[in-house]
Amino acid sequence: MWSHRTVLKTRFTEEFGIEHPVVCGGMTAVGTAELIAAVAEAGALGFLTALTQPTPEALVAEIARVRERTDKPFGVNLTILPTRNPVPYDEYRDAIVAGGVKIVETAGANPEPHLPTFKANGVKVVHKAVAVRHALKAERLGVDAISIDGFECAGHPGEDDVPGLVLINAAARKLSIPIIASGGIADGAGLVAALALGADAVNMGTRFVATLEAPIHENVKRQIVANDERATQVIFREFRNTARVARNAVSEEIAELSRRPGATFADIAHLASGERGRREVLGAGDMDGGLWWAGQSQGLIDEVLSCKEVVAGIVGDAERIIAGRLAGMRG
Repeated sequence: MWSHRTVLKTRFTEEFGIEHPVVCGGMTAVGTAELIAAVAEAGALGFLTALTQPTPEALVAEIARVRERTDKPFGVNLTILPTRNPVPYDEYRDAIVAGGVKIVETAGANPEPHLPTFKANGVKVVHKAVAVRHALKAERLGVDAISIDGFECAGHPGEDDVPGLVLINAAARKLSIPIIASGGIADGAGLVAALALGADAVNMGTRFVATLEAPIHENVKRQIVANDERATQVIFREFRNTARVARNAVSEEIAELSRRPGATFADIAHLASGERGRREVLGAGDMDGGLWWAGQSQGLIDEVLSCKEVVAGIVGDAERIIAGRLAGMRG
């Protein structure tokens, strides 16, 4: 009898103290206590999104809400991006430390200014990167792991358009710290493939959005199940801020306006509003009400499940593939 505790023991599970090599990375408006506690209880690593909380004080309260629901490890995502209104990143960082959180996922800009504080307080840092060169720089700065995003992923995959099959392998050849593979992964076969390419864990966003515990409208979850692998759209490329979103009327309009000669981001800003997408789509369930994020892995998601069912299913399927199908290929 194969056991996931022995078959799927990786550098990630060992160094981060997580039962399964499965991660739910930070997702704005989705990574709240209800979902992240459920991910932790399933034996995976989930990240609260710091900036989903309106203030650093609210983040401290949200960390406490997770602790009320689970005693298992979890983390916080701190995404550092240019914003219209300045964000007190140092205060959010200090709130993470004050909350006793020991794992942080950084994304966006260079995490270097925040690393000394995290290191001094025993916080492990996972940095999200979309290119090997960026991952190598983060490794040199002293982060503890890299989450590498292939072109299949939801969100911002960068401008290089390198899919995971190549990107994960390329990163594994050059990095010495643990690698979390992200983009296009939603099942046990994806986990096995990532491990074979040299990763130590997988990160899934879209798969965890389509769970019972995700704090969003049921219409979004049902749409992910209904969508296939072609139901995403790459937008903002003209403005060198490439993003992959679910294909809908708004994404189509953005793409059309962006192609016009002389177009600027100001021409589409009203359509691209994150606040609009969160309110109209995630909140109200109007699937054409605004932009919403989803990856190509939509084509691999067939039903809405609990986080426990998702993680157990992925790990169990991975075990069966390793012990059965792959082992059976050896002559």
